[in-house]
Amino acid sequence: MFALVPVLVFVLVLVALVDIIIRADGQVKHLPKVVWVLLVVFLPLIGSALWFAIGREYAPAVDRGTFGDPRRREPSPSGHGLPPGRPKSTEEQLAELEDEIERYETEARISQLEAELKKKRDLSE
Repeated sequence: MFALVPVLVFVLVLVALVDIIIRADGQVKHLPKVVWVLLVVFLPLIGSALWFAIGREYAPAVDRGTFGDPRRREPSPSGHGLPPGRPKSTEEQLAELEDEIERYETEARISQLEAELKKKRDLSE
């Protein structure tokens, strides 16, 4: 029973050190990363507790809705129906490119017709 406490403290310190090391500098609050590492090494229990309490920046919670939430079935604001963090498949990227090409071709055709119309108006005057 008493051998379990040092093992838990060691695991806590190890997790805290790994978390400090892999965090980006912008995600570390109040002290530089080196100071946090030294604090956790020299004061294992207090340093680890302080790190998890005030030292790291936690990501804000994302509201994904519940399983039956109708918002999950609605398309995203971009109109593609993809979750915000999911990368697009090759087919989806190709479809977007084809839509973009079609839009530019249509705009070019409109510009060409407007130029022809202007030219005809200039000739008739």
